[in-house]
Amino acid sequence: MAVTPLILRETSSGISSYRIEDEMLRQREIQCVGPIDDKAADALCLQLRYLQREDPDAEITLYINSPGGAVQSGLAVYDVMKAVSCPIRTVCLGLAASMGALLFIAGDQRDMLPHSQVMIHDPLTLAQPGGSALELKALSDNLMRIRDITGRVIAEHTGKTLEEVLEVTAHDTYYEADEAVAFGLADRVITAL
Repeated sequence: MAVTPLILRETSSGISSYRIEDEMLRQREIQCVGPIDDKAADALCLQLRYLQREDPDAEITLYINSPGGAVQSGLAVYDVMKAVSCPIRTVCLGLAASMGALLFIAGDQRDMLPHSQVMIHDPLTLAQPGGSALELKALSDNLMRIRDITGRVIAEHTGKTLEEVLEVTAHDTYYEADEAVAFGLADRVITAL
Protein backbone atom coordinates (compact mmCIF):
# COMPACT_ATOMS: atom_id res chain seq x y z
CA MET A 1 0.00 0.00 0.00
CA ALA A 2 1.41 3.37 -1.00
CA VAL A 3 1.65 5.94 1.74
CA THR A 4 1.02 9.56 0.86
CA PRO A 5 3.65 11.70 2.57
CA LEU A 6 2.68 14.65 4.73
CA ILE A 7 3.60 18.23 3.95
CA LEU A 8 5.90 19.70 6.59
CA ARG A 9 6.12 23.44 7.18
CA GLU A 10 8.09 25.40 9.71
CA THR A 11 5.95 27.95 11.51
CA SER A 12 6.51 30.31 14.40
CA SER A 13 5.17 27.59 16.71
CA GLY A 14 7.39 24.83 15.29
CA ILE A 15 7.01 22.24 12.56
CA SER A 16 3.45 21.59 11.43
CA SER A 17 2.32 18.75 9.20
CA TYR A 18 -0.79 18.26 7.14
CA ARG A 19 -2.07 16.03 4.37
CA ILE A 20 -1.32 16.78 0.72
CA GLU A 21 -5.06 16.44 0.06
CA ASP A 22 -5.69 19.33 2.46
CA GLU A 23 -3.27 21.55 0.55
CA MET A 24 -4.82 20.54 -2.76
CA LEU A 25 -8.31 21.33 -1.41
CA ARG A 26 -7.02 24.75 -0.41
CA GLN A 27 -5.93 25.15 -4.07
CA ARG A 28 -9.46 24.04 -5.15
CA GLU A 29 -8.23 20.69 -6.50
CA ILE A 30 -9.95 17.44 -5.49
CA GLN A 31 -9.70 13.87 -6.69
CA CYS A 32 -11.93 10.94 -7.46
CA VAL A 33 -9.66 7.91 -7.29
CA GLY A 34 -10.84 4.33 -7.05
CA PRO A 35 -14.37 2.94 -6.93
CA ILE A 36 -17.30 5.33 -6.59
CA ASP A 37 -19.34 4.16 -3.62
CA ASP A 38 -21.45 5.92 -1.00
CA LYS A 39 -18.39 6.95 1.03
CA ALA A 40 -16.46 8.30 -1.97
CA ALA A 41 -19.56 10.12 -3.25
CA ASP A 42 -20.15 11.67 0.17
CA ALA A 43 -16.56 12.94 0.31
CA LEU A 44 -16.75 14.39 -3.21
CA CYS A 45 -20.13 16.06 -2.61
CA LEU A 46 -18.89 17.53 0.67
CA GLN A 47 -15.77 18.97 -0.97
CA LEU A 48 -17.70 20.42 -3.90
CA ARG A 49 -20.22 22.08 -1.60
CA TYR A 50 -17.47 23.41 0.67
CA LEU A 51 -15.56 24.92 -2.26
CA GLN A 52 -18.72 26.58 -3.56
CA ARG A 53 -19.31 28.09 -0.14
CA GLU A 54 -15.73 29.40 -0.08
CA ASP A 55 -15.98 31.03 -3.53
CA PRO A 56 -19.05 30.40 -5.69
CA ASP A 57 -17.36 31.70 -8.86
CA ALA A 58 -13.88 30.14 -8.70
CA GLU A 59 -13.04 27.05 -10.74
CA ILE A 60 -12.73 23.63 -9.13
CA THR A 61 -10.46 20.99 -10.67
CA LEU A 62 -11.56 17.38 -10.25
CA TYR A 63 -8.93 14.76 -11.09
CA ILE A 64 -10.45 11.38 -11.99
CA ASN A 65 -8.85 7.94 -12.08
CA SER A 66 -11.76 5.61 -11.39
CA PRO A 67 -13.08 2.25 -12.61
CA GLY A 68 -16.61 3.46 -11.84
CA GLY A 69 -18.92 2.11 -9.20
CA ALA A 70 -22.43 2.43 -7.84
CA VAL A 71 -24.75 4.25 -10.24
CA GLN A 72 -26.79 6.08 -7.58
CA SER A 73 -23.61 7.24 -5.80
CA GLY A 74 -22.20 8.50 -9.08
CA LEU A 75 -25.44 10.25 -10.00
CA ALA A 76 -25.42 11.98 -6.59
CA VAL A 77 -21.98 13.43 -7.39
CA TYR A 78 -23.15 14.34 -10.91
CA ASP A 79 -26.17 16.20 -9.49
CA VAL A 80 -23.97 18.16 -7.08
CA MET A 81 -21.52 18.99 -9.89
CA LYS A 82 -24.43 20.43 -11.88
CA ALA A 83 -25.95 22.19 -8.83
CA VAL A 84 -22.88 24.13 -7.68
CA SER A 85 -22.27 27.48 -9.34
CA CYS A 86 -18.50 26.96 -9.69
CA PRO A 87 -17.15 25.95 -13.07
CA ILE A 88 -15.68 22.44 -12.78
CA ARG A 89 -12.67 21.34 -14.79
CA THR A 90 -12.26 17.57 -14.95
CA VAL A 91 -8.92 15.91 -15.69
CA CYS A 92 -8.65 12.22 -16.61
CA LEU A 93 -5.59 10.58 -15.10
CA GLY A 94 -5.26 6.96 -16.16
CA LEU A 95 -8.81 5.66 -16.58
CA ALA A 96 -12.26 7.18 -16.24
CA ALA A 97 -14.62 4.23 -16.67
CA SER A 98 -18.34 3.72 -16.24
CA MET A 99 -19.56 6.20 -13.57
CA GLY A 100 -16.04 7.65 -13.49
CA ALA A 101 -16.48 8.45 -17.19
CA LEU A 102 -19.89 10.00 -16.58
CA LEU A 103 -18.38 12.34 -13.95
CA PHE A 104 -15.44 13.13 -16.22
CA ILE A 105 -17.59 14.10 -19.19
CA ALA A 106 -19.78 16.31 -16.97
CA GLY A 107 -16.96 18.81 -16.51
CA ASP A 108 -17.19 22.31 -17.96
CA GLN A 109 -13.63 21.85 -19.27
CA ARG A 110 -12.61 18.20 -19.84
CA ASP A 111 -8.89 17.50 -20.14
CA MET A 112 -7.11 14.18 -20.68
CA LEU A 113 -3.49 13.29 -20.26
CA PRO A 114 -2.04 11.65 -23.39
CA HIS A 115 -2.13 8.03 -22.16
CA SER A 116 -5.42 8.16 -20.31
CA GLN A 117 -8.60 6.38 -21.39
CA VAL A 118 -12.34 6.79 -21.06
CA MET A 119 -14.62 3.73 -21.05
CA ILE A 120 -18.39 3.96 -21.37
CA HIS A 121 -20.97 1.18 -21.20
CA ASP A 122 -24.51 0.42 -20.11
CA PRO A 123 -25.07 0.22 -16.36
CA LEU A 124 -24.65 -3.20 -14.80
CA THR A 125 -26.55 -4.85 -12.01
CA LEU A 126 -24.91 -6.67 -9.13
CA ALA A 127 -28.18 -8.31 -8.14
CA GLN A 128 -28.35 -12.04 -8.67
CA PRO A 129 -31.14 -13.02 -11.05
CA GLY A 130 -33.79 -14.93 -9.17
CA GLY A 131 -37.10 -14.52 -7.49
CA SER A 132 -40.50 -14.17 -9.01
CA ALA A 133 -41.22 -13.05 -12.53
CA LEU A 134 -42.47 -9.73 -11.14
CA GLU A 135 -39.24 -9.21 -9.18
CA LEU A 136 -37.17 -9.90 -12.29
CA LYS A 137 -39.32 -7.52 -14.33
CA ALA A 138 -38.92 -4.79 -11.68
CA LEU A 139 -35.12 -5.30 -11.71
CA SER A 140 -35.07 -5.19 -15.51
CA ASP A 141 -37.31 -2.11 -15.67
CA ASN A 142 -35.09 -0.27 -13.19
CA LEU A 143 -31.95 -1.20 -15.12
CA MET A 144 -33.49 0.08 -18.36
CA ARG A 145 -34.54 3.31 -16.60
CA ILE A 146 -30.97 3.84 -15.37
CA ARG A 147 -29.66 3.02 -18.87
CA ASP A 148 -31.87 5.76 -20.26
CA ILE A 149 -30.73 8.27 -17.60
CA THR A 150 -27.02 7.61 -18.11
CA GLY A 151 -27.43 7.53 -21.89
CA ARG A 152 -29.14 10.92 -21.84
CA VAL A 153 -26.38 12.38 -19.64
CA ILE A 154 -23.70 11.14 -22.04
CA ALA A 155 -25.67 12.44 -25.04
CA GLU A 156 -26.11 15.85 -23.43
CA HIS A 157 -22.38 16.26 -22.78
CA THR A 158 -21.11 14.83 -26.07
CA GLY A 159 -23.56 16.32 -28.55
CA LYS A 160 -24.43 12.80 -29.77
CA THR A 161 -27.97 11.52 -30.10
CA LEU A 162 -29.31 9.11 -27.51
CA GLU A 163 -29.40 6.41 -30.19
CA GLU A 164 -25.71 6.96 -31.02
CA VAL A 165 -24.81 6.76 -27.34
CA LEU A 166 -26.85 3.62 -26.71
CA GLU A 167 -25.20 1.96 -29.69
CA VAL A 168 -21.69 2.45 -28.29
CA THR A 169 -22.66 1.76 -24.68
CA ALA A 170 -24.20 -1.61 -25.56
CA HIS A 171 -20.71 -3.01 -24.81
CA ASP A 172 -17.56 -1.72 -23.08
CA THR A 173 -16.18 0.94 -25.42
CA TYR A 174 -12.72 2.35 -24.69
CA TYR A 175 -11.47 5.65 -26.06
CA GLU A 176 -7.86 6.74 -26.10
CA ALA A 177 -7.36 10.45 -25.39
CA ASP A 178 -7.53 11.61 -29.03
CA GLU A 179 -10.51 9.34 -29.73
CA ALA A 180 -12.33 10.70 -26.67
CA VAL A 181 -11.90 14.24 -27.99
CA ALA A 182 -13.14 13.20 -31.43
CA PHE A 183 -16.25 11.53 -29.94
CA GLY A 184 -17.03 14.52 -27.72
CA LEU A 185 -16.19 12.87 -24.39
CA ALA A 186 -13.26 15.26 -23.80
CA ASP A 187 -12.29 18.75 -24.92
CA ARG A 188 -8.53 18.46 -25.22
CA VAL A 189 -5.42 16.41 -24.58
CA ILE A 190 -2.96 18.15 -22.29
CA THR A 191 0.69 17.52 -21.49
CA ALA A 192 1.05 19.91 -18.56
CA LEU A 193 -0.94 20.32 -15.37
